[in-house]
Amino acid sequence: MAPNLDHYNREITYLRVSVIDRCNLRCFYCTPVKDLKLFAHADILSYEEILKVIRVGTDIGIKKVRLTGGEPLIRRNFAHLVESVCRIPRIEDISVTTNGVLLREMALPLFEAGIRRINVSLDTLNPLKYTKITRRECFHDVWEGLQVAEEVGFSPIKVNVVAIRGLNDDELLRFANLSVLRPYHIRFIEYMPIGRDGNWTPEKYISSDEIKAELEIFGPLYKIPHSTNDGPAERYRFESAKGEIGFISPLSHHFCPSCNRLRLTADGKLRPCLFADDEVDIKTPLRNGCSHEDLKVLFREAIARKPREHHAETLEKGECLRLMSTIGG
Repeated sequence: MAPNLDHYNREITYLRVSVIDRCNLRCFYCTPVKDLKLFAHADILSYEEILKVIRVGTDIGIKKVRLTGGEPLIRRNFAHLVESVCRIPRIEDISVTTNGVLLREMALPLFEAGIRRINVSLDTLNPLKYTKITRRECFHDVWEGLQVAEEVGFSPIKVNVVAIRGLNDDELLRFANLSVLRPYHIRFIEYMPIGRDGNWTPEKYISSDEIKAELEIFGPLYKIPHSTNDGPAERYRFESAKGEIGFISPLSHHFCPSCNRLRLTADGKLRPCLFADDEVDIKTPLRNGCSHEDLKVLFREAIARKPREHHAETLEKGECLRLMSTIGG
């Protein structure tokens, strides 16, 4: 069996790397206001350690890397890490997920470092509502950052929207129109029950099918064929649109059978599944001086421990207690 095939014949080619657990926002569904426990600086992987893990990953078939957080742009010299990852042979696709607050200043350095694809989390186009969601008054920074990223030449620019009933469900058509006017890929993501914060309830959940049905009032959506480096999004486009629409449906339409990813947390754990706290410690062996081959064994162990599918409907039983900010977006 190939080293990057799991027990269900899925080829693992994608590594999502959280470079930091800290964030300059406090989104209510991701980071609690009270009792927020951050990793000590020494507990977070250094850039050298992150690069070593990625290089090991490429030896077993990792071809795609996404750098996330927390908020990755707040980590010092982040563009240097991006440049270093871009130089690793066999990495065919590298991208960054950011909240966009610092994107206005960082777009050009990131582009010059070598990346061309970027995801920006933005759950509302209303500045007042943005403050309610994020507990920070940064909407205009993010909006200007998106425009700078477009001017610099990033493509695609994906805008991640977590759809939450009673909060931003009245803006779905406004986001859809944004995909017509701008070359942005608007990606609607189902609200997921992650962490012990207790904010998720079934009443707040909106399925992708419901979102799609509402958007079709705006106009017919045309399916875009799936391409090699696509993630789990089902992609569509309105006629004559500059951008496109994507639906990510981890609850209503499990994409587990095609899941090709591992996650590396900021504190050095390989996580086979977003929805389960089963993890493989790679930091301790790394800092104890284990060999390159030993690290490859740990990668294979993480791949072997990928479950057939997630069980998000049973998260109240404690299967995923980590906060999203500590896992990586």
